[in-house]
Amino acid sequence: MQLEELEMQTAALPKLTDGAVEEKATARRRVTLPAQLPREEKRVDAPCQCPACQGELTHIGEDVSEMLDVVPASYRVIRIVRPKFSCQHCDTLVQGQAPERVIKKGLASAALLTQVIVDKYLDHQPLYRQAERMEREGIDIERSTLADWVGQSGALLTPLAEAIGRHVKAGQHIYADDTTAPTLSPGKGRTQTGRYWTYVRDGRSWGDTTPPAVWLQYSEDRKSLHPTAHLTGYKGSLQADAYAGYNALYQNHITQHGCWAHVRRKFYDITQSGPSPLAEEALTIIQSLYVIEKQARGQPPDERQRLRSLQAKPILVQFNNWLQTTLRTLSKGSALSKAIQYALKQWDALVAYVDNGYAEIDNNSAERSLRPIALGRKNYLFAGSVGGGERAAVLYSILGTAKLNGINPNAYLTAVLKRIGNHPINRIDELLPWNIDLSVQPGDAI
Repeated sequence: MQLEELEMQTAALPKLTDGAVEEKATARRRVTLPAQLPREEKRVDAPCQCPACQGELTHIGEDVSEMLDVVPASYRVIRIVRPKFSCQHCDTLVQGQAPERVIKKGLASAALLTQVIVDKYLDHQPLYRQAERMEREGIDIERSTLADWVGQSGALLTPLAEAIGRHVKAGQHIYADDTTAPTLSPGKGRTQTGRYWTYVRDGRSWGDTTPPAVWLQYSEDRKSLHPTAHLTGYKGSLQADAYAGYNALYQNHITQHGCWAHVRRKFYDITQSGPSPLAEEALTIIQSLYVIEKQARGQPPDERQRLRSLQAKPILVQFNNWLQTTLRTLSKGSALSKAIQYALKQWDALVAYVDNGYAEIDNNSAERSLRPIALGRKNYLFAGSVGGGERAAVLYSILGTAKLNGINPNAYLTAVLKRIGNHPINRIDELLPWNIDLSVQPGDAI
């Protein structure tokens, strides 16, 4: 099938806007301020008399406008006073029990620990900057102390991250990806390249009401044994890039799904280096597949499968023919040849989404979960140790899952830190973001 015939089929489909695959041209919009924010009213009264004739004024209405303000974060000291009493008959001493602290004998409250963690892992502020900010307020806390707070909190929260992992692996479809994690090598004064692996369960695109979740794991290298160990016991489908380290998983009750965003990126990069009509044509065809996905979004799995079979499958068959025909006309070492070979070598995985209504066309769900790591890496450069990388994976999992479920990470993490120390390990699922009741205060914990 020639390219002209492909173009005829795709011409009737609406065009996506220019730019990345799922990006939209965002028009400037008026910001609506959240209703839950406290309001402080400032009245601006008019003169008591008419400025023109000094006549009496009658109230006929009012205009109301709003501005967004900020109250700078402030620190406070909680003084825990425990009066002592002595029995007049037997001299027994009686005193109220000290409230539980997240870190035994620690200086930081749950709210302060949360701020340090969120500032680092969601807002990408290195600990040394946080220490400097505290110093401006007259609080002398060393960066090593902040690091210790983060480490102990991560250790305490590990069972919760493991519960998130079990939830992810209970789904029928998982999105996976990995990224570099520079880690300081003890005693060597240099870094080694570790990895963060992410596994995402998110069925909202096909109407699933099961809570979405992201589970991250850390490893010292990129060997295939790591994803194999992470997904032990999982049976379902896995959507990832073409990294060979996942191949062992596909031999063990796991169906492979590829990522069209990665394929598209290969052709897009070629167009950025100079004019390439063939690469542009490939992008046009791939774009048409994404237009179909816009129609499929929100539909139940069987309808998504029907729509793809009807509209996407014929385009994919013709595109495969075009790729093979075009490849024969190119030199093997050219960038376009490599892009085509990249697609053809994983073709079965790339087209698997057509027959699986639970899957997406690409792996962007997993890629999005790694963005905080990529942004943070620019600021704090590396993990201080292997243990630090493991603790970071725990915290990224918990904060990322809260965000996926539309829950305020600050409020959620503070509530969890106040509860988890005395919470039965066999009931850890009660602390998952979709199970915990943030309106209930946990006793006297601070």
